[in-house]
Amino acid sequence: MRRRTSLAALASLAAGAVAGGRTFAAGPSYRVSLRQLEQALQERFPSRHPVAGLFDVVLAVPRLRLLPEANRVASDLPVQVAGPALRRSYGGELGLDFGLRYEPADRTIRARGLRLQSLTVPGLSGQAAALLQQAASDLAAQALLEVVLHRLEPRDLALADAMGLQPGDITVTQTGLVIGFVNKPRSVSE
Repeated sequence: MRRRTSLAALASLAAGAVAGGRTFAAGPSYRVSLRQLEQALQERFPSRHPVAGLFDVVLAVPRLRLLPEANRVASDLPVQVAGPALRRSYGGELGLDFGLRYEPADRTIRARGLRLQSLTVPGLSGQAAALLQQAASDLAAQALLEVVLHRLEPRDLALADAMGLQPGDITVTQTGLVIGFVNKPRSVSE
């Protein structure tokens, strides 16, 4: 009888996810579109970061690119550099990529394993450019590391939770993310 109940619950999870606009890859999953990820970032940008008290770097809303072949997400952040040590404002771009992780404490998808790919600020040279280049990885970490890219609502996990499942691997696809579900670890009392 318990097996029939589990199969019925799994069928309900599949039907509910499909009805909610989610589909399955090789098992139960939850999908997050690129648009949803970008909307979450709009709430956290622009952000201002001082560099050695000489100038500020303002990071605008990142543009995301999905890298399914590497199971990572790339981000291009427009930057604006200005401050007392500079004669004018300079614009440029910070490029980076990162992996993803699920944080069960608050049901969020977050950046991890941040890698700086490039920093270009045309016209900025000398000590200011060297200082900015040196601070670039710290800026990138401040900007995106631990930033919430998506938050799952309790209703998104209710049926999976009732079935003893929890979010597992996160796979980057051409259109967004697929969060797979895996069995919860059994407690010692079971």
